[in-house]
Amino acid sequence: MEFPELGEHCSERTCKQLDFLPLKCDACGEVFCKDHIRYDDHKCSFAYKKNVQVPVCPLCNAPIPVQKGEVPDVVVGAHMDKDCKYNPSQQRQRIFTNKCLKPGCKRKEMMKVVCEQCGGNFCIKHRHPLDHNCKGSSHPTSKA
Repeated sequence: MEFPELGEHCSERTCKQLDFLPLKCDACGEVFCKDHIRYDDHKCSFAYKKNVQVPVCPLCNAPIPVQKGEVPDVVVGAHMDKDCKYNPSQQRQRIFTNKCLKPGCKRKEMMKVVCEQCGGNFCIKHRHPLDHNCKGSSHPTSKA
């Protein structure tokens, strides 16, 4: 062998491959082969220092700023305990919001049911022009 000092062994304990073009991890400083250079591939314990993703609070969907060296899970947990603006009573959305326009009917539907003749929004029971005394055009627009 002409160049016995050329190359380094991968620092991953299950690999130890001799690599002639080794790559140095910028977080932990150890040398890895091309298969183990990613933080996830060698389970780098210092990856959080280099990770620049901004975590989002799962409750209020607000981005949480994380300083270098801080663990994102701890910072998000502290936000949820102290500063989170999440209020479960405000998050409850109404499903049935489309009120029937027939006088005296108080039903609400999940989806709009629009009359083709007058353009009004009605419940399933009053959706046909004869059921809500339609004042729209006299000829039906349906082809049936």
